[in-house]
Amino acid sequence: MIKNGHHATDEQRDEAGCSKPGGLMCSPEKRKRVVRLWCDGCYDMVHYGHANSLRQAKGMGDYLIVGVHTDAEISKHKGPPVFTQEERYKMVRAIKWVDEIVEGAPYVTTLETLDKYNCDFCVHGDDITLTVDGKDTYAEVKREGRYKECRRTQGVSTTDLVGRMLLMTKAHHSNMDNPDYQQHTDNFGKGPKGHSPWTGVSQFLQTSQKIIQFASGKEPQPGDTIIYVAGAFDLFHIGHVDFLEMVYKQAERPYVIVGLHFDQEVNRYKGKNYPIMNIHERTLSVLACRYVSEVVIGAPYAVGKDLLDHFKVDLVCHGKTEVFPDKDGSDPYAEPKKRGIFRTIDSGNNLTTDDIVQRIIENRLQYEARNQKKEAKEMAVFEAMKRREQEDQREAAAEAAH
Repeated sequence: MIKNGHHATDEQRDEAGCSKPGGLMCSPEKRKRVVRLWCDGCYDMVHYGHANSLRQAKGMGDYLIVGVHTDAEISKHKGPPVFTQEERYKMVRAIKWVDEIVEGAPYVTTLETLDKYNCDFCVHGDDITLTVDGKDTYAEVKREGRYKECRRTQGVSTTDLVGRMLLMTKAHHSNMDNPDYQQHTDNFGKGPKGHSPWTGVSQFLQTSQKIIQFASGKEPQPGDTIIYVAGAFDLFHIGHVDFLEMVYKQAERPYVIVGLHFDQEVNRYKGKNYPIMNIHERTLSVLACRYVSEVVIGAPYAVGKDLLDHFKVDLVCHGKTEVFPDKDGSDPYAEPKKRGIFRTIDSGNNLTTDDIVQRIIENRLQYEARNQKKEAKEMAVFEAMKRREQEDQREAAAEAAH
């Protein structure tokens, strides 16, 4: 079973009904059976952590269905989402490991849902998801052995990103140990008693392996149209997705290269505390998008002759957002304009990273209350798990003593 470059393991072949090596071969019908997986969530402010969990889930089978909850369900169990359900549906559809999405998926994952969509099992990260009354939303599928876990991506969470936006300091992504940032995240995401192991803030550490896992690894082929776009692509959001989808539609066989500017460059033209995500985080966010083939990490601000010739660029696109001049006051798109290969794209979506920050600031108190409520629920579960573990250890020690 190989699909989209993913090889199924022996364990997954067993899931699909094939016998272990050395046993009887399974019938061709069974051997062809596709392993279908279910993931669900709020997917609010979709970031590379969400994308990474979906990448890991896809690696456990062949066909990945993602259920996305409605605004009403999220408000009931967690508090108000930052993005609307329509925006969240579109963001998840744009992640390259997702085969299908289910709109308005129930908040509690049941066997009935897995059976309805013909899914073998459900995959979730190793953090905990609780209902409004503090129950594990995956309890039923865990009991029936139809639950698998993937590792949560360290160093990013929606809580942390919201904290960065509210803090509004230039140093937030380069110096997470600064006392202001630590104190702020403590106030923002944490209740007064202890820290939940699932909602904490930790620095994201980029590795070459992670980039390889996210990259498509595909070279441009003869006949492909090589399209280049550049920018900050900060807090990768639905405005970016709509733009990249429109860029992708500019050619029959597009190969889209995204040039990402270094943090200092973004700060030069955006000011304030931008970028909110550092270059490593922005790289993974963009690579997870199905319309992107390649990313240039730390691309030059001016789209010059060397870059165009090196990548054999056929077309350069920019959205309707303002083009800031280069350090010397020149137009960064002068060369592609001279060559007649520059195109302005109207995606029909004018949402910017600034707009998202405004949404967060306007709803600041609601988000703070939401995160403190979440933290309190998680801490209660964590303490209960610790107590249960201690009781088990005492019982085991008592048995051993007899």
